[in-house]
Amino acid sequence: WYIQALIVDFLSTPSPRIGARTRRATTPTRAPDARVRVPGLIPQTFIDDLLARTDIVDVVEERVPIKSGGRDYMGCCPFHEEKTPSFSVSREKQFYYCFGCHASGNALGFVMNYDGLGFVEAIEELAGRLGMDIPREADAQPRVDHSKLYDLLNAASKFYQSQLRRHPDAARAVAYLKERGLDGKTAARYDLGFAPPGWDNLATHLSNGRNDADMELAGLVSPRPKGSGVYDRLRDRIVFPIHDKRGQVIGFGGRTIAPDDTPKYLNSPETPVFHKGRELYGLHQARQSQRRPEYLLVVEGYLDVVALAQFGIDTAVATLGTAITADHANALFRVTQHVVFCFDGDGAGGRAAWRALETVLPELREGRSASFLFMPDGEDPDSFVRSEGADALRERISTSTPLSEFLFSHLSENLDISTIEGRSRLAESASPLIEKIPAGAYRTLLDQKLSELTQIRGNKLTMLNDNGRRTPPRRSSESRAPQPGAPSLVRQGIRLLLHDPSLASRAPVPELTGLERQGIDLLRELLALCRDSPDLSTGRILERYREHAMGPHLAKLAAGPSPILEAGLEDEFSGILAKLAAERIEQRYRYLAQQAEAHTLTDEEKREFRHLLEQLNSKGNISQD
Repeated sequence: WYIQALIVDFLSTPSPRIGARTRRATTPTRAPDARVRVPGLIPQTFIDDLLARTDIVDVVEERVPIKSGGRDYMGCCPFHEEKTPSFSVSREKQFYYCFGCHASGNALGFVMNYDGLGFVEAIEELAGRLGMDIPREADAQPRVDHSKLYDLLNAASKFYQSQLRRHPDAARAVAYLKERGLDGKTAARYDLGFAPPGWDNLATHLSNGRNDADMELAGLVSPRPKGSGVYDRLRDRIVFPIHDKRGQVIGFGGRTIAPDDTPKYLNSPETPVFHKGRELYGLHQARQSQRRPEYLLVVEGYLDVVALAQFGIDTAVATLGTAITADHANALFRVTQHVVFCFDGDGAGGRAAWRALETVLPELREGRSASFLFMPDGEDPDSFVRSEGADALRERISTSTPLSEFLFSHLSENLDISTIEGRSRLAESASPLIEKIPAGAYRTLLDQKLSELTQIRGNKLTMLNDNGRRTPPRRSSESRAPQPGAPSLVRQGIRLLLHDPSLASRAPVPELTGLERQGIDLLRELLALCRDSPDLSTGRILERYREHAMGPHLAKLAAGPSPILEAGLEDEFSGILAKLAAERIEQRYRYLAQQAEAHTLTDEEKREFRHLLEQLNSKGNISQD
């Protein structure tokens, strides 16, 4: 169903950023409820009902200390370091907002961001609190039940752990772990085990009531090349169980003990529950240690993670033999605001670091940062911490190279930026990379730095993206953020509607189709959404726009103080809509008047023109001439 959802998103929405994993978000060309239903998805009606029954204050209070501060609750933001509380939770609007880092969302978004859960997992968490069963669409195909695989993997993990304690050949594994400085407590924390020599120890142990096909599907055994039966994938190796974010065992990594055995590391194959490009070794343990760590240190090996934990650096994670992927970056930033990538100091480490930089750029939204730590020649985090100590490594982490510095230093290698040619090449290579970063202060500062290095003014630099062929801005609500200065009528209307969604039902809504004004499409969408679902709270509206490009702007408007008007919100809102409707009539009249001068009006347009003329005359907006 996940792949189906992605395909439908691609085919049905103009922007690849719009559309959530399990339900359709709004698009600027159709009303939010005109979503394509995909078999197996959670109905939007259930999500709305779940949020209606959930009190965001209760959800946040279970995780973060907050105190009542009048109408709203306040506390220190859990998503960035601060001493003065700027984190606001509104029971009335059912959403949270940080005035420091601009994190925002409803109860569902908070659970996703704070607990590091995916969309479906967060729904399961909230539904579990209320004892609600999660339905699927009427034409849904039943979700594949992987419980049998999880049971097999869990049983295998327990078997490997028992073998590390009891098997006669485990002495070599224990001696190796002690040589690497690991104690029993650390080994137990990471559930380390031992796969004994022999072809079918695990298969024989698991065979009671289980068939070979299930064990093979779980990645635990392989079919024998000749004849029937299976054999263990991991043999005579130290075993590192790999957990998902919920703590479920999903796969294993095995390291050889004998120096001549190859390959040194052997991982589980891809299975229905294990995908190397999505999972990070040690992330579950890191989150158990610190709910919201100051940073996560990404290293390259299992033993690096375990050894660092032994020395008190327990926020290290490792990829599973793959380069950093977008899924990895997303998982990392769900847990922390700062990621430190640690690589060897040789050429291979530099190339791996650069690939990580390119991958992480699109994830650097406001408040997020990354840096790079390169180990001395011949050292890895494991050997370094054992020889130099944890404090020495912490010092290196604190002084790791910021992404911005690594970006420009790498691109400037072998370039003489004192020459026009060198500065030109730097601008051409850096500008497209900076464009990958979401709009905000960080990208603006990188643009300024590039402008200083190349001596090219900022407005000229923007023309370099896409080989000098910039895509013209989209004329839609998603690409047009409210501009600074005096608030426009549209912005005022959106603000009032967010603070009191019932206005859409209480105030007369005139025809606004065809009005050319910044943000008008978004206002029309919100009006349609609030009319169709008059009981929506502010938080539930923002959920519909969670992955919409305008989501952060809506959250910022909703986070402001509630408007207090002598005439009342309804009168103010009606007046705004009336002014916009009058503007639409004038715009249409001017267009038809221009067409009339060219004698190109159809009969229908002539009738419309006369009707508009009568409307404007009745209001005294146009003379008989």
